[in-house]
Amino acid sequence: MKFSTIGVIGAGTMGVSVTADLLLHDMDVVLIDVSEDRLKEARAEIIKTLRFAPMLAKHVKAVSEVTVLERVTFSTHLDDVRNCEFIVENVTEEWTIKEHVYKALDLICDSDICFGMNTSCTSITQAGSVVSRPERIVGVHFMNPVFLKPTVEVIRGFHTSNETLQALETLLRQMGKESIVVNDYPGFVSNRISHLFMNEAAYVVQDQVANPQQIDAIFKKCYGHTMGPLETADLIGLDTVMRSIDVLYESYHDSKFRCCPLLRKMVLAGNLGRKSGKGFYDYAHQAN
Repeated sequence: MKFSTIGVIGAGTMGVSVTADLLLHDMDVVLIDVSEDRLKEARAEIIKTLRFAPMLAKHVKAVSEVTVLERVTFSTHLDDVRNCEFIVENVTEEWTIKEHVYKALDLICDSDICFGMNTSCTSITQAGSVVSRPERIVGVHFMNPVFLKPTVEVIRGFHTSNETLQALETLLRQMGKESIVVNDYPGFVSNRISHLFMNEAAYVVQDQVANPQQIDAIFKKCYGHTMGPLETADLIGLDTVMRSIDVLYESYHDSKFRCCPLLRKMVLAGNLGRKSGKGFYDYAHQAN
């Protein structure tokens, strides 16, 4: 089995990154979002990602702007994924939005189409509860930037079938990726642990124990991490991090997942990290 056309729902940071990697591996994409403006921005971001990808990874080939326009269908109509062979859903980490998407996909797609839920915290089993074929939903936690990450956290929901896992693993192999399959609990492995780092790092800044540069330097120079927790939070988007932490707190009711007030304040102020130009670091200033 070889996939040729993939539906990607949500044209935010992860939707753009997933789409770019699919193009790098010679697949067509139907990219869906509710906003024409967001799709226009996504087109520009995909072209930019593909332009710089060969500079960041030697194994990556160049993909032209013409190829993007030929191989990606940008649409605000969810029905346009009807003929896709696999769906990757990337909408915001808000259950009411995801619930609406899965109920709609359940009516649109044929019974043999699998849905890959690209989520950092939301329960795969919960998504399965609102569709007629819960065995066709599987979690796929891509890391950003997708084309640079050789491994993906895959989450088996309560009803996820072996056939669905095999379909996803086939797609991931086609993208040159290895999969690590874990079970379904909110946050899974990666975010249940990494978001504690990011949230506690925000508390350390709030308590004036150290500044962001010092915190990230300790993680990079002492622990050997490629990025520190606050650099990572800025890359993901502080609003996304906050929503994920809120999901973890609501799921476990454990005080260790209580969102840092400073982090929430920054989100309310619009300081969301790289995508807004300012988070724990000032990216607009760096650009100048």
